[in-house]
Amino acid sequence: MDLCGPMRVESINGKRYVLVVVDDYSRHTWVFFLRSKDEASKVIISFIKKTQVNLQLQVQRVRTDNAIEFKNKTLAKFFDEVGITQQFFAARTPQQNGVVERRNRTLVEVASITPGVFKSLTSSINLLFIFSVVRGCL
Repeated sequence: MDLCGPMRVESINGKRYVLVVVDDYSRHTWVFFLRSKDEASKVIISFIKKTQVNLQLQVQRVRTDNAIEFKNKTLAKFFDEVGITQQFFAARTPQQNGVVERRNRTLVEVASITPGVFKSLTSSINLLFIFSVVRGCL
């Protein structure tokens, strides 16, 4: 899990940050667009609750960097209540968290290639466009 931003170009909704969540086992990626960094803990808690209900699986571990948005009392209390282990690593170190760092780099590269498109689209359409480009559909 990693937070990327602020982006140079914001969406119509005014969102400049990207929260990237990658499943270690399946490499499935979820992307959330945020207006500010302080929205991250609320989005993470909501995402984990929905994931556990919808997939009927228990999240065991969350790996993040040592950034302030991941090291707060709100997340620590939630993780203790539901029994999730939180692991921290050094920020911006692909050696320790290469999968998420590579996904971030891919998202930023695609966004920088097509800045005019992103200025005119909403965040959800941006996400669809990014994955279409990354998978070679466009």
